[in-house]
Amino acid sequence: MTPAHSPDAADAPAVSTVVEFRGGSAMIPASRDVVQGFVARLADAGVSTADTFLDAARLVASELVTNALRHAPGPCRLELTLVEGGVEIAVSDTGQDFPTFLPSDPLRVGRHGLEIVTRLCDEVITKPHTTGKTVSARLPLR
Repeated sequence: MTPAHSPDAADAPAVSTVVEFRGGSAMIPASRDVVQGFVARLADAGVSTADTFLDAARLVASELVTNALRHAPGPCRLELTLVEGGVEIAVSDTGQDFPTFLPSDPLRVGRHGLEIVTRLCDEVITKPHTTGKTVSARLPLR
């Protein structure tokens, strides 16, 4: 496995992007486009990813943005950051309620987004802030 960056943090490629969305359903496909551009920048920086990484990252971002659209009033912010061994995909919104992680249920129709995100990512963390919350998911590069 090729590390995302060298042991010397000063030599690590700094790759990140932030996009503010005003709202509306167009931000869901737009989030997938942002991820596509970000992953291209990773490749340009020499960061190696699994063959499935792009699809997984697009899915995680669109699920988190969809949750922000459905459960929080106002705009949201998508931030993608290269971190040790992965990419942190963070969505900040104006909602005060934390996401509800439901147990796996193959008979349930819908509401599988966070279940999918938690299966793909190493960790999912929700942090409150003064104007809402940020849900961060760390997706491994390999």
